[in-house]
Amino acid sequence: MTITFLGTGTSTGVPEIGCTCEVCTSKDPKDNRLRTSVLVEDDSTRLLFDCGPDFRQQIMKQPFKKIDAVFLSHEHYDHVGGIDDLRPFCRFGDINIYSNERVAQTIKQVMPYCFAQHPYPGIPKINMHTIKDDEILKINNFTITPINVLHGKLPIYGYRINDIAYITDILTIPETEYIKLRGLKTLIIGALREAPHGSHETITQAIENIKKIQPQQSFLIHMSHHAGLHSKLDAILPHNIHLAYDNLQITI
Repeated sequence: MTITFLGTGTSTGVPEIGCTCEVCTSKDPKDNRLRTSVLVEDDSTRLLFDCGPDFRQQIMKQPFKKIDAVFLSHEHYDHVGGIDDLRPFCRFGDINIYSNERVAQTIKQVMPYCFAQHPYPGIPKINMHTIKDDEILKINNFTITPINVLHGKLPIYGYRINDIAYITDILTIPETEYIKLRGLKTLIIGALREAPHGSHETITQAIENIKKIQPQQSFLIHMSHHAGLHSKLDAILPHNIHLAYDNLQITI
């Protein structure tokens, strides 16, 4: 199984428009962060987790081949703004998108042209699939389980994919959900910055959650420029916790 971090930044991306801080002006490519999105694939199946407004730029660096399913964490623009750019992948068949009911309805409202009774040629051909909170999906060799987490007060989904988990935009995890995270090999989890935020974990809070979940290794995502320089922050993290960066690829 291969994981490709297409983007690891927060909603504004890094560099942030108009900012001249040391991170936004850094020459280190690891300090350039497009909006968060991850590809998980094996020899026969390719899954995309979140599809933000940078998707076209991100996916151009990857081989052009079928995306079997897209899983959305929530409806915020930095996680769904690239859905229209999935249209070239319709050459392989309709695009299957999975989310909770609230997100599915939002996508239909924002992109009504994709769901019209008589759609015009060239639009993305989307099949929206609604997932229930405790549903377990099977897509070829992958078993996907939604993880209920809170983005501030907004319920959103993280996902467990076999022995890895993708949890972005998290502030808290209900105690009842930790059982779904037992025995992970790899945890991908949001860590916005060190200062407290009303709807995101801090780096310290993410580390505390990692210690509670006890995966073999973890990667921090969804960082803002306030998280600091990659070289400095990655150097002080615990040995099994890593700062992810755009285009990082790991094999499980």
